[in-house]
Amino acid sequence: MGGKWLQLLEEIAPGVTQVGLLFNPQTAPYVPRYYLGSFETAARQYQVALVTLSVRSPAAIQNAIDGLAQRAGSGLAVMPDSFGLMHRDPIVRLAIEHHLPMISPYRSYVQSGALLSYGIDIPDLFGRAALYADRILKGEKPGDLPVQQPTKYEFVLNLKTAKAFGLTVPQSTLARADEVIE
Repeated sequence: MGGKWLQLLEEIAPGVTQVGLLFNPQTAPYVPRYYLGSFETAARQYQVALVTLSVRSPAAIQNAIDGLAQRAGSGLAVMPDSFGLMHRDPIVRLAIEHHLPMISPYRSYVQSGALLSYGIDIPDLFGRAALYADRILKGEKPGDLPVQQPTKYEFVLNLKTAKAFGLTVPQSTLARADEVIE
């Protein structure tokens, strides 16, 4: 996922030279294990520095984003985390205030004004979970069902935010977006 996120940031905001990875280690202890490796590999490819922004409170969010914004060429990546979702509006507000190109895994951030999201298509997951529940109710043993990985991802872009930041979105990137908010 890290590679895809940095690729999209590079396409839309090529001036980004460092990306802050925002998450709460108490509610997202999996981030270092499952996300940092792919981000580090992609960061070398795209020549982007990574900054880990561990936050545990709303005040820490403000301090982390304000600090990140002081460095020219900064972008923001919000990791999948319930804490981040709970504080989505202030995170988005700060990113817009500081003109930080921001990516997240959830479309709700983009609907609130963030630049873009790329992540799992959650309605698709719920639909597939319903099919599993149906199979279980019809007598199949849950332990006999294979573990499923997400197969459908969605890319949402806020063109209004891109224009406000003075970013030109390539046509090829626009064409790949599942939804464009104008």
